[in-house]
Amino acid sequence: MKKTLMPLFLSIIFLGFIAFAQTGLAQAPPPPPVDKGTNSNKGPGGGAPVDGGVIVTLAMLAGLSGWKMFKAHQKNRDPFGHS
Repeated sequence: MKKTLMPLFLSIIFLGFIAFAQTGLAQAPPPPPVDKGTNSNKGPGGGAPVDGGVIVTLAMLAGLSGWKMFKAHQKNRDPFGHS
């Protein structure tokens, strides 16, 4: 009984996700502003600086890769000092 209920239960959950996938669609973008192109409103694009996020992401990736290299070096080290 347990062998048949689990696949049935998982199938119902999977079909439920598929059936309600349409509700997760994104909304349409807002209309463009009326005075597009003036000095106070440049329109789409630009505005948000990307530099800070890129530097933080690269620093985190460098730290993670350094940590993984350190752990791999410790794992492969011979406890008796032989080469």
